[in-house]
Amino acid sequence: MNAQEYNQITEDGTITTAAQRRDSLQGKSKEIHRGLKVWTIDEMFGDRTPAEPDTMQYLFMNSIFTTGLRGEFNTTGNLGAARQNRIFIDRKTKGQFVFTQPYDYFIQPIDQFHFTNTYTPITNLTFNTCGNRTNGEDHLKALFAVNAGKELGVGFKFDYLYGRGYYSNNSSALFNYTMFGSYLGDRYQAHLLMSLNHQKQAENGGITNDNYITHPESFGENFNENEMPTMLSSNWNRNDNQHVFLSHRYSLGFHREVPMTEEEIEAKRFAMASQAEKAAAEAKEKARKQAVKDGMEFDEEEYERQLQEQKALGRPDSVATAPTDTTWTKREYVPVTSFIHTAQFDNYKRIYQAYDTPNDYYAHDYYEPLTFTGDSLRDRTRHYELKNTFAVAMLEGFNKWVKMGLKAFINHNLRVFELPNTEGGTTKWNENGLAVGGQISKTQGETLHYNVLGEFGLLGDRLGDVNIDASADVNFRLLGDTVQLAASGFFHHYHPAFYYYHYQSRHFWWDDDDLSLVTHSRIQGLFSLKRTQTKLRVAMDNISNYTYYATTYHVGDSYLRTQNDVAVRQDNVNILTMQLDQRFHWGPVNLDAVVTYQHSTKEDIIPLPALNVYANLYLNFSIAKVLKCHLGGDVRWFTKYKAPDFVPGIAQYAVQENADSRVEIGNYPIINVYANFHLKQARFFVMMSHINSTAGNYFLTPHYPLNQRILRFGISWNFFN
Repeated sequence: MNAQEYNQITEDGTITTAAQRRDSLQGKSKEIHRGLKVWTIDEMFGDRTPAEPDTMQYLFMNSIFTTGLRGEFNTTGNLGAARQNRIFIDRKTKGQFVFTQPYDYFIQPIDQFHFTNTYTPITNLTFNTCGNRTNGEDHLKALFAVNAGKELGVGFKFDYLYGRGYYSNNSSALFNYTMFGSYLGDRYQAHLLMSLNHQKQAENGGITNDNYITHPESFGENFNENEMPTMLSSNWNRNDNQHVFLSHRYSLGFHREVPMTEEEIEAKRFAMASQAEKAAAEAKEKARKQAVKDGMEFDEEEYERQLQEQKALGRPDSVATAPTDTTWTKREYVPVTSFIHTAQFDNYKRIYQAYDTPNDYYAHDYYEPLTFTGDSLRDRTRHYELKNTFAVAMLEGFNKWVKMGLKAFINHNLRVFELPNTEGGTTKWNENGLAVGGQISKTQGETLHYNVLGEFGLLGDRLGDVNIDASADVNFRLLGDTVQLAASGFFHHYHPAFYYYHYQSRHFWWDDDDLSLVTHSRIQGLFSLKRTQTKLRVAMDNISNYTYYATTYHVGDSYLRTQNDVAVRQDNVNILTMQLDQRFHWGPVNLDAVVTYQHSTKEDIIPLPALNVYANLYLNFSIAKVLKCHLGGDVRWFTKYKAPDFVPGIAQYAVQENADSRVEIGNYPIINVYANFHLKQARFFVMMSHINSTAGNYFLTPHYPLNQRILRFGISWNFFN
């Protein structure tokens, strides 16, 4: 668990900690849209944290971009392409299988998945599109969730993304199917998550000459996007992966009477009113049948008059009314000790395939093609991992003297990796690791919260690993405003991922068992003023033996990039980050801005833009009190820097090591204009992206230009039935 995940900055401008969000689950949970409740779970223990459903209107139009809500990611251009965050402290590096990390927006991490509990079945359909059958981009998502009683909830999610590509040989097709379920009983609770993923990305290696974008006047004719020559054709990266996750616990405790929440009181009143109406109807029908039996005519008006008289005299009448409960309490089960088991199985396969590779494109050729399919290149690797965690927890809050929660745990990892060898077969590596640890946390209350988690590798391939994460926050009133101060940090001492030690393919090869363990420490502070909607984040990273990929190539007279090679490096580096998020309101006029300053002590190790800016100017108003409208434009911009290049052969971003031909990107504003609407259960938008498209340095990765001006549409609709 990364310390930065403990604190989140919400859309209303406040900093929330995992402690606060978890506390709200135990107290007054927010119900959204007909009883829908949403939460995430901790990957290690299955602890629940309240979350907001994906119903926000704000920045909905930007949710379609691979570049992120605020354009903070570098990508290779197309929808569904690989990406990397320009904000270093927001980069996620979880997992051993590095080839899927650039697709983290599509392969959703377990601790970000939304489990649901809903009074009525819910269906959500989301679709956005642009372009045509030749170059367009389409993205369809569907979600269905239903409950069988209060305890059991199940559902599925379908996600299909198809980007044909405005530039040649750059199409993408991504598919995800996920099934999920949860059981929330008093003593036993469980969460199950199963998903299938497929990613197919055509790789073009970037355009051959950046001047097609930066200086189009240097050519005798104008070139459309699909007419610009690219380095590669008939090359693909394919990832297939399957995941199963189960977290369950059994708790020992006791029952006690506690006050109901406002939502529970309202629900009980509704149930009591329904019960009274039903009883009244049954009594009336009984009186009608008795009159018929006695040979008399039933006088409905006389019946109602007598009923009103009895009520006026305060007597129990013949109509069985519902009992009145004025205490508004409920019998609640209070867990004291929980026994937790979490199991996770991940299975990965990657193929890099090519039917056509330019001469001298690669610096090395370690073996001849070993397949009979006509491929010039077909690199394969497989990996699967089985992880089990067992924990015992003493839970916070079961007694007024117990001010913290305690956990102790042990976990085991089994990992298997396969890579091709020069004999036409595969070489297999097995890894086993055992670790123990504990957690101390305080999540309840309004003033102080904290969390400390430590994990220590004891045996096998995890021997020597140390991971300590900590966070704390204080909330108080100052000059009529709510001030939130939060701090987080971590100390991680760990082995680099397997594919830094070993990689075997036809053109890239390294084996280095002597890599040093990485030591990464971070201290981060968060400050928020709720009334002024001001947020300030400051962080310092210190990394020893930072492990990364570096790439080199030769640039010829015709701008062709040949002799491509990749190496693994380690070095020491420090990063300073300061980020200001400020929102202004003048009636219907809104201006939101996020400015991030970064300084890397070694730009050739971790290159970062000194400034990264996002600004959004829009009108916020309603029509007929039901149609909410956001009309405006936003811009994303960053200073020039020597950004990491993208290496199709390993599907990774790698530092440029070409001393005489390093490419800079940046210092180019990307402006979108939009109309974003919300009507009852529907959100929809129309947008013109990159409206300022002209000659310029609009690259988000060296040699991979951004799409030019595009008209886009999108809609998301919730159905409750």
